[in-house]
Formats: sequence, C-alpha cells, structure tokens
Amino acid sequence: MSDRIDWDDQRAFLAVLEEGSLSGAARRMGVAQPTIRARIASLETALGTALFTRSVRGLTPTDQARALGASARAMARASEAFVRAASAAPGEVAGVVRMSVSEFVGVEVLPPMLAALRERHPRLIVEVVLSNESANLLEQEVDVAVRMHPPAQEALVARKAPAIPLGLFASRDYLARRGRPATLEDLAAHDLIGSDRARADLAFAARFFPGVGRERFVVRTDSHPAQLAAARAGLGIAAIQRPAGLADPRLEPVLPDLAVGELDTWIVTHEDLRNVPRVRAAFDHLVAAFRELGRRG
Repeated sequence: MSDRIDWDDQRAFLAVLEEGSLSGAARRMGVAQPTIRARIASLETALGTALFTRSVRGLTPTDQARALGASARAMARASEAFVRAASAAPGEVAGVVRMSVSEFVGVEVLPPMLAALRERHPRLIVEVVLSNESANLLEQEVDVAVRMHPPAQEALVARKAPAIPLGLFASRDYLARRGRPATLEDLAAHDLIGSDRARADLAFAARFFPGVGRERFVVRTDSHPAQLAAARAGLGIAAIQRPAGLADPRLEPVLPDLAVGELDTWIVTHEDLRNVPRVRAAFDHLVAAFRELGRRG
C-alpha cells in the first residue's frame, strides 16, 4: 500500500460510498463522472484493494470500503472544521458558524434569532443543519447545537435554557367550524394531528393523552413543521411549541390551562471551540435567545 493517499481520491470514495453511484458522486462533487472513476481507480491502486464491485445495478461497496467509511467521514468533518476555522482572522467575530438544530426549531424558531445575530455580527456566515438526530460535536461536525437532551460527553460545554412548553393549537377557521373543546374529554369529538411512526412522539402522546393513539390522528406525520402547517390549514388540533403557536395569528390555543409537556433545551459546543470568537458569539446569542423564548412561552 502506498504511504501517500490523495485526499481528493478519498473525497471521491466517500461521495461514491454515500451516493451509491459514480454519477451521484460526480453531481455531489461538481466534476465529470470519468474523474470520479479515475479517482476511485487511483485510490484502489494506492490501497492495493478493491473498494467497489461493479454490476448492472451499479456499485456495491466491499467490506473493506464499509470499514473505511467511518474514517473517511471523520476526515471530511475535520476538513470542514479546518475550513470554518480559517474563515476569519484570529480575534474577529466573522466567518462560518455551523449549527445543528431540530427541524421544527430550524424552520419556526431559529430564523429571527439568526436575524438578530447577524445584525449584531454582520460578518458571520451561518450554516444550519436541520436534523432531529444529534450532530457529532466531539468530532466538530458542527460548531454549535441546540439539543432537547443534556450532553453526556465531558468534552462538551452546555448551557440549559428554560424548557419550551407545549400546548394544543388549532386554526381560527377550524374552531369556528367545529367549536372549541372545553375539557380534555371533548377532544374525542375533534380531529387530531399527530405522529406517524416516531416511537418517542407516539409514546409522548400516549403518556399525556391516555387512550389517544395513532389511530386517532386524522393527519399523521413525523415532521413537526408539517404538523404545524396542517393545524394552520384547519385540519385539526396539534401539539405545538407554545411560543411558536402564540406568535402565529392564524392559531389559537386550545385548552390553554392544560399542561401538555415541556421540551428541555440545551445549547452545546465543544470545549475547544468555546472561546473561538465566531463560535462564542453564536453560542452566547443562542443561550440568551432561547432563555427569552422560554420566558415568553
């Protein structure tokens, strides 16, 4: 095996591994398909092993390729973190900050927070990863994350914001058409919006609303922004983060005194990034913004 492995060859390998084809990898990297093929061949020669088997159905990674995938992903994350670190001069609140947030937070909660952040620090560039899965902060896949659970790793720095309360909401049109439930039992006569297959969400609903299972939902989706959109469209009653629901003039609270539940909220970064100016500015801003959000809720 050669001691010199070209990083661009490894990037091509990772793209093929994750996209499943030469054409997909070429689109992802913005190069021609023959270039990807040549880079895979070069890497296989340097490693002295086959990484993919060819068939009429495309490329299938070998066991060796699958084993190398985790290392290639770690290198890709390190490369991206390197580029972000180099995006501003030392001491400047400028450059790229990469954030990971849940889908709902990224769509409904985060944008006005980012507007205030960039007004204060106009040279910041924000990359937002929308995912309900936790990003890998230890490997600096992102610089800052908003999580709904406390971090377990000692190398992470976290600040707890007030829990975000959940409430039931429906559109004004729906309530005018179907009436307003006065008790929890009244919900049996109403259309409900809820999760489809997400076990944690279904368990949460069953815990707070005994007897209300998936079969009671007239609209089922595991996307929380889609649940909110369905409620806005008048399709039924949905559990929504109270600050977002109260801020929407199209929605009204249903059974406003009912404690539906709360979402713990943590702002997290890696201890090695805590005092990097661009990361510190974003981290401190999100801590303050989510604390204010919790008070409003």
